Amino acid sequence: MVDRTEPSAGELRELLAVVLDTLNIPHPATEGDTEARDRVLADRAMHTVIALQRVLELEDAGVPLGIGWTTAYLRERLATHPATGYRAWGEGR
Repeated sequence: MVDRTEPSAGELRELLAVVLDTLNIPHPATEGDTEARDRVLADRAMHTVIALQRVLELEDAGVPLGIGWTTAYLRERLATHPATGYRAWGEGR
């Protein structure tokens, strides 16, 4: 029998990969693009904090970890808040 109070290594790895995808956005191409990138990154960081707080709150309450929900939540945020609105380093001119 599997103890569902503990996430699998695969679930944790998937969550960490989504967190990395959420926060690891391209650097701006110019100084003028920095402000727009900072706004995108701040928004994505906020969603990451919300998701991770939920996981820890559930764990503290003795509820099985919501790793799957958290991973899906962050993926939705990536889809609805893409890292756009600025020119990224290495983009064509």
